[in-house]
Amino acid sequence: MSKYSERRFLRVSAFAKASSLLAILLFLHSCKTEKTTENYSLTKATASQTTIDESLGSVDSIEQFIAPYKKNLSAQMDSVLSYNPKLMHKNDYELNTPIGNFFAETVRVQADPVFKSRTGKSFDMALLNHGGIRAALPQGQITMRNAYEIMPFENQIVVAELDGSQMNRLVNYLVERERAHPFEGLKIALDKNGKLKSALIKGEPINSQHTYYVATTDYLFNGGDNMSFFEGAKMTDLDYKLRNAIIDYLRKTDTLNFEHDDRFTKSTL
Repeated sequence: MSKYSERRFLRVSAFAKASSLLAILLFLHSCKTEKTTENYSLTKATASQTTIDESLGSVDSIEQFIAPYKKNLSAQMDSVLSYNPKLMHKNDYELNTPIGNFFAETVRVQADPVFKSRTGKSFDMALLNHGGIRAALPQGQITMRNAYEIMPFENQIVVAELDGSQMNRLVNYLVERERAHPFEGLKIALDKNGKLKSALIKGEPINSQHTYYVATTDYLFNGGDNMSFFEGAKMTDLDYKLRNAIIDYLRKTDTLNFEHDDRFTKSTL
């Protein structure tokens, strides 16, 4: 069991003790309340707070109890899923990055078949957020632990239905931020001043009469990272966590091969 899990166990134990103490206090209070008719009442209550952190040290009996679980969990977390030829970090480039493209590709490869099996449709693009990438992907063997480090959240993949107006707002959001948010299926070009030159989705300009299917996460769909353009959109929940999609993709991909490309560019002329 990790230090985090241990600390969590201690927190639970402390919480249980606190709950028991609270129950006793409430019981005593109740008893005294019932006796208020006999002129008894609670006059004073005291409490203290103990910080549960590493300064408390370990408990041998607990260490022995969790040892086999800790060993088994460590073995699972260290299992190798894939191989990455070079270090990838979310700040490697300004507008799109290999690790961001890896995230977007993972959603397309893993989630689109699920969406198609349920609706008969494919989504037009995938969009995630730069801040959601929580760690670099190191060079070398990629383990289950790496997958949890880069995506520790329980975010679900969902597909939003956007009209042309909402799609234009989505594009404007990306243009204004000029940040390497992971996306796929959309191609944006800016001039040297950061103004939009073109935005193509699947090679075509945005059609105001068209309905677009955008794969994202429930966190972003609900307004995370100020992505308000999803507001009011219909949504299909794929019951598929983004982290699980990443793990499934890594398991079936022997060697990763992602590069910085031209899906989001800014002219220098």
